[in-house]
Parts: sequence; structure tokens; C-alpha cells
Amino acid sequence: MSRRPHPTDAELAILGVLWARNGATVREVFESLYSDEAAYTTALKLMQVMHGKGLVERDESQRAHVYRAAISKDFTQKRLLSELIDGLFDGRPAELVMRALGSDSPPSDDELAKIRALIDRMERARHGV
Repeated sequence: MSRRPHPTDAELAILGVLWARNGATVREVFESLYSDEAAYTTALKLMQVMHGKGLVERDESQRAHVYRAAISKDFTQKRLLSELIDGLFDGRPAELVMRALGSDSPPSDDELAKIRALIDRMERARHGV
């Protein structure tokens, strides 16, 4: 299988709608993302390009074609994050985490609890517990 190209920011916005709705027509994507009626053709063209790139699948069995993401949100997040870590943080995920946790908007108590739980799981797995 050949590697799909990276989604652009505009394509990621469309994928976000498709992931949330588990498929949508161009009209539904347009209504979720754009306020200018002229942008409908932009949404249509972007989704056609995304179909050509293999980022979305198109069900043409009905008059209004339904598009679905051809790549999962999880896959996309992992791929883009991995490339970000490799390119910007010299392949060191800890550097990314430290930068994110030291940002201007600190994590909430709930987010910190989830981070602690993840670290605990990773330490147990590392020590075979």
C-alpha cells in the first residue's frame, strides 16, 4: 500500500467533520465549516481532491454522495505526531511532552490524572508488572 499524502489544514478540518459524523455529504461538511455560500464549491473541490488522494471514500449510490474518511483519526494523529516528534524534537517524545506541559495553558486536574495513569501503566509495562 502506498503512503497517503499528508492532509492539509483544510483537509484535516473536513476529516474532523467526517470522523465526528461517520460520514457526511458535501452540504453537511459545508454547513459545519463555512458561513459563506460561495464556499460550497470550495468544500466540493477539496473533497474531490481528497478522494483522489485516497483520504476519503465516496458512496455514489445516492444523488447526494456520502463521503467517509478513508483514514482513521487515530492513524492520522499517530502519523502526524510521530513526524512532528522526529522533525521538531529530534525523535524524543519526552521533549514534546515537556514542552506541552510547560505551555501557557497548563493541563487541568483531570488531564493530569490521565497523564499520571498513563505514566503508571507505562512504568508497569516496562517493569513487567
